[in-house]
Amino acid sequence: MPLLTISAILLISLALVFYSIGIWSERYSRYLKTWHVVCFWLGLLFDISGTYTMHLISTKEFNILEPHTLTGQLALWVMLVHVIWATYVNKWGSEKTHRKFHVYSIHVWMLWMVPYLGGMYLAMKR
Repeated sequence: MPLLTISAILLISLALVFYSIGIWSERYSRYLKTWHVVCFWLGLLFDISGTYTMHLISTKEFNILEPHTLTGQLALWVMLVHVIWATYVNKWGSEKTHRKFHVYSIHVWMLWMVPYLGGMYLAMKR
């Protein structure tokens, strides 16, 4: 297996690990903490890096209208909004916003899982 492929798999897997830890631990604690925000940022950074690495591997021309590309881009943008919002809430939010933040987070994670699982399916299909 080429090193670039291994790197892409590792980066996306790290994105899954960090983002999932952040989302699920924040959901179970029902209170946004600083370390959750750090996990969100790490997940996003690993996801961007993994996505870019996969783009370097891809032999296809970039087409935003392909379902996997479209859902992946949508997930990245929603994750970016999520992590910026989490940072804002953690730094300046009220107690109430810290406690209510988890309601939105799980939806972002579920959206992110669509291109993650779709990418696994497409890779196994080859």
